[in-house]
Amino acid sequence: MSHRNKYTCNEYRQEMILLSLRLRLNKPEVTEAEKEVILNEISKIETTMKMN
Repeated sequence: MSHRNKYTCNEYRQEMILLSLRLRLNKPEVTEAEKEVILNEISKIETTMKMN
């Protein structure tokens, strides 16, 4: 039997934050300045999660 990496609550939380940021990014009322902040946050989370 192989060993599985544990999926932690923190990983789940980070994924949900990432999802909400991506959804927010696509809303029409988001300004360009807000988009820049959101994209920076997405980048930080992806780096933390080793997704990029």
